[in-house]
Amino acid sequence: MNPNGVPVPHERARAARDVAAALTGAQHVVLTTHVNADGDGIGSEIGLWHLLRARGVSVTIANPTRIPERFNFLIPEGADASAHAVHEIERADIVASLDIGDISRLGNLATVINARQPPFACIDHHVGPIRLPAGPYLIAPDATATAELVFDLASIAGWPLTPEVAQALYVGLLTDTGGFRFSNTTARALRVAAVLLEQGVDPESIYASVYASAPEGRVRLLAEVLQTLVVEQDVGLAWVSVPADALRRHEATPDDLDGIVEFPRSIAGVKLALLFRHIGSGRIKVSFRSMGEVDVAVLANQFGGGGHHRAAGASLAGTMAEVEDKVLTAARRFLVNGDRQS
Repeated sequence: MNPNGVPVPHERARAARDVAAALTGAQHVVLTTHVNADGDGIGSEIGLWHLLRARGVSVTIANPTRIPERFNFLIPEGADASAHAVHEIERADIVASLDIGDISRLGNLATVINARQPPFACIDHHVGPIRLPAGPYLIAPDATATAELVFDLASIAGWPLTPEVAQALYVGLLTDTGGFRFSNTTARALRVAAVLLEQGVDPESIYASVYASAPEGRVRLLAEVLQTLVVEQDVGLAWVSVPADALRRHEATPDDLDGIVEFPRSIAGVKLALLFRHIGSGRIKVSFRSMGEVDVAVLANQFGGGGHHRAAGASLAGTMAEVEDKVLTAARRFLVNGDRQS
């Protein structure tokens, strides 16, 4: 049993000690997460920011893209240096990535890291091959969220949880489980959430900030994207596509697309849901969601992507029509044959 009351698996505990030693032994730590960061990536890095600051460590957050506005309530003054992320990476004594297992998901920062090769650490819970610089890793695909692993790191290192840390990590758990509705909601995750609530987290105010503060454009974007819905009941497949200029017209951001793919997934009989959107440079991002035993991480891997059993993603070069044709053909085959290639 550890000070926070939730036992930590042996392998996680060993890895957590290595990561904690690397981070507290550095003069300046830079924390980063993937492009178009979600609540888990942001909550995890902000929670870790607070934990390291309390240990007297100089630390900043430097992400490849800006933090979505709905998470601004979490950001401490002076913590977010994403506006000059490249400079932060260049002066870091160690870079710690959270919620990614592939350096390519750091966008333009991947080039800087590959060129400079600073000491590196990683905390992540994704399934799939690890494509990161060498360093101490705390990686556990069975963890509900990266925020759960930051909680474990604090537990093993003996770092007390403050209300600010608890709030940030709760956001990570809340968003990666879809409000504790998705299949990755484990008994352990709920125990961790209970400990965080005991630190004074207000679940209603967090819900209001994260889920009930949508700008009008986000709702109008949702309405337009759902107009593209196609359902193939015979194979259990449904998908939506984001029109090329929809984000601009609705003054929306990629974060405003969060959760839209859950609508086609919620249709009775649908086993696999997809969302297609343009991400620039002639590439299309595909979000995969599934129900039951359909392992979308396996399907996403066919296109160089990855993720989890029921939630994954990939990006492909080509026009929207080309990518849709390629992915939908593979998806139909996958639903019929499982993970057997044909």
